[in-house]
Amino acid sequence: MSRRTWTLLTSVVLVVVFGMLGAFLPVPYVALGPGPTHDTLGSYEGREVVRIDGTKTFPTAGHLNMTTVSVVDQLSVFNALALWASGDHALAPRELYFPPDKSEKEVERTNTKAFRSSQTAAETAALKHLGYPTRLVADQVVEGSPAEGVVAPDDELISADGTSLSDPQSLIDALSDTKPGQRVTIRFKHADQEPREATIELGERPDDKQQGFLGVQPALRPNANFDIDIRLPNVGGPSAGLMFSLSIVDKLTPGKLTAGKFVAGTGEIDPAGEVGRIGGIGFKMVKAREAGAEIFLTPEGNCAAAKSQAPSGMKLIKVSTLDDAVDALNALENGKSPQSC
Repeated sequence: MSRRTWTLLTSVVLVVVFGMLGAFLPVPYVALGPGPTHDTLGSYEGREVVRIDGTKTFPTAGHLNMTTVSVVDQLSVFNALALWASGDHALAPRELYFPPDKSEKEVERTNTKAFRSSQTAAETAALKHLGYPTRLVADQVVEGSPAEGVVAPDDELISADGTSLSDPQSLIDALSDTKPGQRVTIRFKHADQEPREATIELGERPDDKQQGFLGVQPALRPNANFDIDIRLPNVGGPSAGLMFSLSIVDKLTPGKLTAGKFVAGTGEIDPAGEVGRIGGIGFKMVKAREAGAEIFLTPEGNCAAAKSQAPSGMKLIKVSTLDDAVDALNALENGKSPQSC
């Protein structure tokens, strides 16, 4: 064969090889983009997203949409370049979302756990806002700790060595001056049983601090005689907490919190009602605007980024607590202008 033929064949082989590499060679990145948005006042797959049973609820109107970020994994070189060039996605190191020391199932379990924790925090924050009493419970009991086998998850924590317990800090304070080997009497209540006491010998803390270790992670829970069930399959992470709380508040109070408007938002929430910043604010606003939202509830810590990325026609409302969010929506209903970013 002539040199020209060899050159042509070599070029064809190289193009095929590079094409195969580009199509199938994985890259250590994921693509982040706008994810699904769901109305927390509405239904998903024929079931209410937030369902309240055992007490009176009130009609709602409009939308309170939670927002998400999509994470596209297993990208080839060509996939990554195409998504990046589209302008709708951004690339991020895969290890940030799928740590190399964890399997994909472990990552999924972590995200699911965070989502469930956000549901519990959303319920507690909403009912606390509405004036319902709270109780301190054992949210988790550390495996192998002194409390394991004595106190169970969801047990109500009443006192420690005679000191009444009312919130997580009260338990921390009660154990602050203890030492490993010291015995502490915990009064607690399991389910509907009568309160009981147990004397527990404290262990050594995993962080090597010279303080007694009980092994109970406390949390506030609402003390209400009705059930709240939040269900939204295939969604993970804690950033929907604020919108779940608002949905609960709307359903348990007369009037329509949104005044019929299409409101979307995001924000992690803790049991005290504090709203924390989240990631992917730009992607979330884009999807919310596409769905029809004109108002976006924005955590105070995300305001700077949100202002620079907000889609045209999107009004940003700054919130740092659940009370802020409720007050802002009430202000809108009354024709006033709540604080914006």
